[in-house]
Amino acid sequence: MERGLRWLLKNNQAGKLTHIIFESRGKKEDSELELEFRRICDNKGSFSNDDFTQMQFEPVFISKASNSIGLQLADLTARPIALRHYKPLQSNRAYEIIHPKLVEVKLFP
Repeated sequence: MERGLRWLLKNNQAGKLTHIIFESRGKKEDSELELEFRRICDNKGSFSNDDFTQMQFEPVFISKASNSIGLQLADLTARPIALRHYKPLQSNRAYEIIHPKLVEVKLFP
């Protein structure tokens, strides 16, 4: 979200509504994620110094059955990145393919 916020502000989108797409996981999980998302949007997250209140972010939960191309790409990239972090010595051909295309990877505690 930090990178997205900076890009939007750089492109004169301050104050505009921006939908953030999430893959739905179930009522409880979606509610927990939305609560944390709204905390971040209210600058109550502890991971960033960016001011998220400059934008109007709104979560949108999409079913896996929607077969969204964006969600498929997220699935295809998230796992190799996570495996690279958790098992750095393990062979990871998928990561080697996407690594040159990554701008930055942020690790959270």
